[in-house]
Amino acid sequence: MSTVVAARGLSRAVWILVVARAVNRIGAFTLPFLGVVLSVEFKASLSQIGLILAVFGAATLPSRLLGGQLADRLGRRRTIVLGLTGCALSQLWIALSHALWSAVLATILLGLAFEIYEPPSQAMIADVTEPEERPAAYGLYSAALAAAGVLAGLLAAAISHWDLRWLFVADAITCLSCAALVAVALPADVRRDPRDGLPDEGASPWRDRRLLLLLAGGTVFATIYMQLIIGVPLTLLDQGLPESGTGIILAVSAVTLIAAQRLLRVQHLDDFRAIAIGYALVGVGLVVVALAHNLAVFLLAAVLWSLGELFLLTRYLTQASGLAPERARGRYLAIFGLSWGIATTIAPITVTRLLETAGPAGLWLTTAAVAAALAVLQPWFRKRLAGP
Repeated sequence: MSTVVAARGLSRAVWILVVARAVNRIGAFTLPFLGVVLSVEFKASLSQIGLILAVFGAATLPSRLLGGQLADRLGRRRTIVLGLTGCALSQLWIALSHALWSAVLATILLGLAFEIYEPPSQAMIADVTEPEERPAAYGLYSAALAAAGVLAGLLAAAISHWDLRWLFVADAITCLSCAALVAVALPADVRRDPRDGLPDEGASPWRDRRLLLLLAGGTVFATIYMQLIIGVPLTLLDQGLPESGTGIILAVSAVTLIAAQRLLRVQHLDDFRAIAIGYALVGVGLVVVALAHNLAVFLLAAVLWSLGELFLLTRYLTQASGLAPERARGRYLAIFGLSWGIATTIAPITVTRLLETAGPAGLWLTTAAVAAALAVLQPWFRKRLAGP
């Protein structure tokens, strides 16, 4: 059964989460413009902008952990609404600021609210689906984000011709719209007796070696993903290709993710085989990037690595949600999600160092070798993750 056919049988809650996340993603085009706004509107220097954005990135790490904690204690729906509302208020604060210090405080608040949404939404998808349905559910989630990302770029291009502050107002509106949809349409959180503590309260997820192993593997994948986001534009520049090529490549990647939901039959594969196939496809795509000298070849590479991402994005989330006890699912997914914050910190360093020392070919061949190693290691991961 194809992923999209399976998706038709998913619960109403999954579809609401997918729609809400897609609408929010359409509005989430402010982050790439944050540095520009700090420079143009608040006259921040390059060094100040770098520091502010670094602080924002650091704030997203406790944000995700907070989202996991609240998801398990406060409830999924309440936590999602809280995170979206926090993002909206932060965006409006930035738009209304008239001094750099005020914009900086708002940016820190935005970072602290930015990732609260993810753990409860991912946990709720796992709550309302059977294990065999989760790849389809998370695949639908990823495809919706990809589609919304294309629309987000178009909307950002249109609004950016006006005052850049309107970008943050538009994003705040989409956050509040999604919060309202979630509050009205999602099932109510189950109220727990305060005297009834969480059954796994004494067992910290940090002590689960399987989760930490999965976090390590997920961080490698996330780093490869972020290296593509950061390194492909620099590679195009090195090859003397037009800057607009990056947008075309990202659009092709998004379209591939969407189309592959219909074309790929992945339901019969277990997680480890699917992940091995995903890393193999990503690795081949990276080799093609290393050899590419024109835009057509880069587009071929984008199709290959995007097909690989389809397997990896969905199956890693399936594995992480499957490890967690039901009432600790939010915390487990929050810890696993730290892989993206770590990767966002690591990738700029690895990309620039490898480009300086080995050039584009060295960067992508090295990254392809890492992907190949992860594909080969999946039987080892299967054995280690099978135990308690």
